[in-house]
Amino acid sequence: MKHAKLSASGAHRWIGCAGSVKAEADQPRGSSRFAMEGSSAHELAELCLNEGVKPFDMEGKALEGYADFPVDNEMAGAIQQYIDYVNAINADFMMTEERVDFSEWVPEGFGTSDIIAIKGDTLHVVDLKYGKGVKVYAEDNPQGLLYALGAYALLDIAYNIKRVVISIVQPRIDHIDEWELSTDKLLAWGNWVSEKAQLALADDAPRTASEKTCQWCSVKATCPALQQLTYDAIIGDFDNCAEPPDHLTDEQLAFVLKHKKLVVSWFDAIEALVKGRLDGGEGFAGYKLVAGRNTRSWSDTDTADAILEDLLGDDRHTVKLVTPAAAEKALGKTKAKEIHDLIRTNQGSPVIAPESDKRKAVNVSLDDFD
Repeated sequence: MKHAKLSASGAHRWIGCAGSVKAEADQPRGSSRFAMEGSSAHELAELCLNEGVKPFDMEGKALEGYADFPVDNEMAGAIQQYIDYVNAINADFMMTEERVDFSEWVPEGFGTSDIIAIKGDTLHVVDLKYGKGVKVYAEDNPQGLLYALGAYALLDIAYNIKRVVISIVQPRIDHIDEWELSTDKLLAWGNWVSEKAQLALADDAPRTASEKTCQWCSVKATCPALQQLTYDAIIGDFDNCAEPPDHLTDEQLAFVLKHKKLVVSWFDAIEALVKGRLDGGEGFAGYKLVAGRNTRSWSDTDTADAILEDLLGDDRHTVKLVTPAAAEKALGKTKAKEIHDLIRTNQGSPVIAPESDKRKAVNVSLDDFD
């Protein structure tokens, strides 16, 4: 399968870190279990929308090319929620899993949009996110914007598009986000991203470290920009790194907090790189592989169960009620409504987040700690 050098799905990286394109050019393209599961969910959604099949009718069946991921209750429920959203657009015209070309703005740029729909003079671009690890928002979403540019180039002559709505649907975390913008704003963004694309293709494109751009980068362990940022976060901006935290200025504390995740992820990436070399027998000066902590398990569970029945009776087994999340997954979205009144939500402790975080601030007073 051909991949775009400046892909829509990787736009957040090459826009934020132009040098990442050249740095990752020779890296192998792998496919994780989560990516394959997501592909299976997208295939199910396309099948249901194009052929009128219901997701729950496909339960237990493996979709072509993704035999490891047959349709289960959770996938069927999630895709039904996505289908309900798409159908609610009540589109005059709609395409599913459509290849779009945005090379007018990004050289050789193309991608596959989950849904392109026209309702009146409004273009709808819908992106299904089957994962549940990171909540994705529609506003200024570069992948959605690039798909919108490609769809606009394809359909504007026929439909005279004046507005664009970009939607992110993450059914497994009950998250749907929409963002509307004018076509003028879309085209202005297209001119801006065109400059970013030209920079990313330059031989001397700079590398820029940030939490968002580095999150899934395959070469961050050896990235000089991330190394410099880490140095600045730990030592560079401090006259005396032995000073206790309460002696630092608010600006210094904010700088460290801002880059904590990124710095820790860099350390983890370095550790994974070195371990990979040791696993491959290359050796690495100053380090070696040692045996991990041993664990114990029954060599024959049936025999162990029979003997322990005489020794312990019913005490040989432990019984634990499933969690609300596990119960909801097993029951599916419709049946899960029957247990909602039994579930209590325990308020989590406040956590620190940057001002840019979309969650509301929590007001805490001394009265909360009586």
